[in-house]
Amino acid sequence: MPFAKSERTKKRIIETVAPIFNKKGYQSTALSDITSATGLTKGAIYGNFGNKENLAEACFNHNVKFLQKGLQMTWAAHPSSIAKLIGLLNFYHQNYKTVANNGGCPLMNVAVEADDFYPFFKEKAKTILLTWQSEIASVIKEGQNSGEIKPEIDPLGFANFYIASIEGGILIAKTTNDPESFFSIIENLKSLVNHQLKITT
Repeated sequence: MPFAKSERTKKRIIETVAPIFNKKGYQSTALSDITSATGLTKGAIYGNFGNKENLAEACFNHNVKFLQKGLQMTWAAHPSSIAKLIGLLNFYHQNYKTVANNGGCPLMNVAVEADDFYPFFKEKAKTILLTWQSEIASVIKEGQNSGEIKPEIDPLGFANFYIASIEGGILIAKTTNDPESFFSIIENLKSLVNHQLKITT
């Protein structure tokens, strides 16, 4: 069926080109990079996506989906708030190599590049970041309501610290080629969750 074939072609293009956009950035990824990686012509690329921006958006969504799925799976697998926060840190620890090999965190990469040049992508990154921030804050609030997390903790403030530590840790580890520095940050965050957030009896 033509439609199914077209969708398969789009999927293959996205899976092939997504790491390139994430590594090189939207501005630095040339059409020749895309055609060389996919083995397709310019006409075939534009025939499937219309323009470079549409392809870049599809690739960004693909790259971010991996992290979003990780969060959703973590939330579903753990009933308690503390377990959710620790579980998400374990997810990043276990998948650091995948994230690093793919060019780092797509959310951070797009946010930095789009800051001055591409307001559309900046808004997408902002929306995803605010959603992540809200998810973490909600988990903390739930833990406070259930008597699991200390009531004096500021949910939004800790959510920002939690996210910034993960993102900053990825940046440091990838820039210095030192994954252990990221793992150390993750372990420190776990300790913080277990000793400063959690109500112990």
